[in-house]
Amino acid sequence: MASVSQIKIPAVYMRGGTSKGVFFRLQDLPERARLPGAVRDALLLRVIGSPDPYAKQIDGMGGATSSTSKSVILSRSTRPGHDVDYLFGQVSIDSAFVDWSGNCGNLSAAVGPFAIAQGLVDPARVPENGICTVRIWQANIGKTIVSHVPIVGGEVQETGDFELDGVTFPAAEVALEFIDPADEGDGDGGGAMFPTGRVVDDLEVPGVGTFKATLINAGIPTIFVNAADIGYTGTELQDAINGDAKALAMFETIRAHGALKMGLIKDVAEAARRQHTPKVAFVAPPKDYTASSGKAVRAADVDLLVRALSMGKLHHAMMGTAAVAIGTAAAIPGTLVNLAAGGGERGAVRFGHPSGTLRVGAEARKADDGEWVVTKALMSRSARVLMEGRVRVPGDSF
Repeated sequence: MASVSQIKIPAVYMRGGTSKGVFFRLQDLPERARLPGAVRDALLLRVIGSPDPYAKQIDGMGGATSSTSKSVILSRSTRPGHDVDYLFGQVSIDSAFVDWSGNCGNLSAAVGPFAIAQGLVDPARVPENGICTVRIWQANIGKTIVSHVPIVGGEVQETGDFELDGVTFPAAEVALEFIDPADEGDGDGGGAMFPTGRVVDDLEVPGVGTFKATLINAGIPTIFVNAADIGYTGTELQDAINGDAKALAMFETIRAHGALKMGLIKDVAEAARRQHTPKVAFVAPPKDYTASSGKAVRAADVDLLVRALSMGKLHHAMMGTAAVAIGTAAAIPGTLVNLAAGGGERGAVRFGHPSGTLRVGAEARKADDGEWVVTKALMSRSARVLMEGRVRVPGDSF
């Protein structure tokens, strides 16, 4: 067999929130991969180690979970008022597919630090000490994210005492603002924050049943259902669901029919080709439970419980974009999220997830037409460089 040389591509392996992925500057990609399409997808699949029928991604940088099978491409922004353009690719583990339909809220925390360290932010805007505000254009969904990155000695601060459930070690806090997180009607979804025009719908799912659901486009399209309506308590950890093939099939069926009702797809069969969005989550009022780390979470410490699935599996903590959806829905009276938290108008909630708790806020107001408008969602994450250098891929892989 003829030998094929490997090519080397500058890259940084970063953790952002409870996810990690391979970060690239657009200018560093091979020329053929600088444009969207099959060549770029093939390159990222090989970098991450997909498709892998063993579902381990041994021959790549992926970690064989939805949280660790991710890629990011950044470039200086040409959009007025923005520093950097951020494109996120969710790489399938067992199929040859990169999903570009949504954002990763967790990796959003690493975008500002990466952009500063890689010279994508004007050095004149980086203080010697203090906070550097990075305005990010999230290209997948056409939204603005404002990242507040701590700087010490002219460099990004990565270590600190900010603790995030789902991440083992403390680090420096990165505060994020997701500006106008709701869909405004210019995407490929239902065309509004609530694509059906209602905060609660009756969702009919063949073979599963008909139950209440909140369908929302905010942060990421999300289908919220009540835990009790589908036989759960809201205290479940990963093993309770991810080891249950029947449960996973049920959630995928719910996701497909919810996507259809939201206008994200025209036929339920399309859901298989749109794995990253929408998300499906179930909510419940506060209860005591033990998190996956062994930490006791008391009902008195949270406003509600939320469990969410990503790429077909229960997430070990909470996707950042789903947290935006939670904060947004909680701020609007009458949604299932809001009702699980006790109802009324809320500027922030703390919710329990499999790894612990998370606080997320949202600024909501009623517009002149009586509709609710959410101007921003807020949460804090942390980020850290794990490794930097060059990632290698066989030269004939893309």
